[in-house]
Amino acid sequence: MATLSLQHIDKIYDNNVQAVFDFNLDVKDGELIVLVGPSGCGKSTTLRMVAGLEDISAGRLFLDGKDITTTPAKDRDMAMVFQNYALYGHMTVYENMAFSLTMRKENPNVIHKKVLAAAEILGLTSQLNKKPAQLSGGQRQRVAMGRSIVRSPKVFLFDEPLSNLDAKLRGATRREILLLHKRLGATMLYVTHDQTEALTLADRIVCMSMGYVQQVGTPLELYDSPANMFVAGFIGLPPMNFYDVTVGGGTLTGEGFKVALTPEEQDTLKAYNGKTIVLGVRPEDIVVGTDVAVTVTTNENLGMNTLVHGHIGNSKAASAKITAKLKGWSDYKNGDAVTFSFKRKHFFDKETTNAIRKGE
Repeated sequence: MATLSLQHIDKIYDNNVQAVFDFNLDVKDGELIVLVGPSGCGKSTTLRMVAGLEDISAGRLFLDGKDITTTPAKDRDMAMVFQNYALYGHMTVYENMAFSLTMRKENPNVIHKKVLAAAEILGLTSQLNKKPAQLSGGQRQRVAMGRSIVRSPKVFLFDEPLSNLDAKLRGATRREILLLHKRLGATMLYVTHDQTEALTLADRIVCMSMGYVQQVGTPLELYDSPANMFVAGFIGLPPMNFYDVTVGGGTLTGEGFKVALTPEEQDTLKAYNGKTIVLGVRPEDIVVGTDVAVTVTTNENLGMNTLVHGHIGNSKAASAKITAKLKGWSDYKNGDAVTFSFKRKHFFDKETTNAIRKGE
């Protein structure tokens, strides 16, 4: 399909508000890249700059090695799928999917073949004579995707396409997008604030905050080796627990608890001996054990897992809150005492919030 290269991209609006800072990314041919982050982080603005719907304030954008920084949107050979479907209500599904090709005055026989092929891919063959009002939300989104497929663009752009769907439809449509990507081998940029979509869809994730790229990597890299506290707290559900701790004597001492460090962890933290760092622990890396005494506040049974919320020791401070994701069904009640251990720990510099890793 196509390669994309975003080089030192900035977006500054007329009121001097900067939405995107020095964005750099090379997208490989056929890669599915997900831009993820909270509202206002600059992800949709970046996508719109790629599409040509927003001007690029600084930097260069390349498609297959060709500079398209100032190329009009209609000439970029990209197809965008929006959150609100943007279907014509008075047209049938067939007419909606064929619209862009009809406007180009392509051969009707070619249009017919392309629409039928896209409908087959998306399971819409039986819906072609219906109007959008007769379809479910998931079907409408598939029509919007079909309208993009028939154009055979070099790049597909998705701007939070599942936000208007309920949880069940989101899951089903997410799987359809994955299958679509595998079947077409298409280059795709996908924007979402939903980390589940990012983790399940992406070949690589671009995690953004406040207009800056925080980390680029595979879903496992962002989950397993977050670059900083923002990525660690944003990727993973429930979010990572964070505690200020002091390093010393082969242990970490926090508010109401002390945990031992392995020899390898001691080596990683040798430059921080006597200093305060931030300890991060994912809820799924907490098990019933012998190290950290916790007073339970709430217990959420989810079937195969249980979320146990509480406070370390008797502290009611927000800094002492803890969430554990235990395997199986548990029946802890408010006020119950339980002792946890941490299977895996993440370490962050308190001043920079960057991850502390061995040899860095």
